[in-house]
Amino acid sequence: MSHPLDSDAVADYLATNPHFFEEHGDLLARLRLVSPIGGRTVSLQERQMEVLREKVKTMELRLAELLRIGQENDAISQKFVQWTRSLLLARNDVDLPHVLVNGLQTIFSVPQATLRIWGVAPEFSHTWFAAAVSDDAKIFCNGLTAPFCGQNLDFEAASWLDDGAAVQSIAMLPLRTGAAPEAFGLLVLGSPDPTRFTSDMATDFLQMIGETASAALTYFLD
Repeated sequence: MSHPLDSDAVADYLATNPHFFEEHGDLLARLRLVSPIGGRTVSLQERQMEVLREKVKTMELRLAELLRIGQENDAISQKFVQWTRSLLLARNDVDLPHVLVNGLQTIFSVPQATLRIWGVAPEFSHTWFAAAVSDDAKIFCNGLTAPFCGQNLDFEAASWLDDGAAVQSIAMLPLRTGAAPEAFGLLVLGSPDPTRFTSDMATDFLQMIGETASAALTYFLD
């Protein structure tokens, strides 16, 4: 007594016998499949071509996405070089923080930016960037091991910006000397756009900006 083959058994047999349709070419020509495109009936060869076209289309879309990401990263890299160059060209040391912040706003199109440094040398104690910072803000900053990006939940740092009340999303970059556990300052970027800085965004370039800013601003420490 014979038992009917199920579809899995047929699939396994064809997979282990790749020459089956070479030996039964007439059967291959008679096979007809329903195409998902318009629901029409097509031959096996036509269906295979449709599958290949879909795969090629998917690969093309993926390649286009990778090219777009690559172009965006290249553009950001060029901006980063331009910003770093502006720091190196700063003529007056006291103007460096302003050049740093202004560069982030103009080169990277950040609506608002500012910074605070604590533990500065006495000669810089009356500068705008050495304004008082609460102990809570310093503790929060010390706890940041990477740039913080997300909604502005009434952070103290947002109040340091020119128009902190309008800030919907914020990025906060801790400033550190090398691998020191404690931060000596905080770089703050703000935007009225709630999607500009989000918790799921990549922070690689922000990390680089924070590290470069840290290296430049250590000059002001006591």
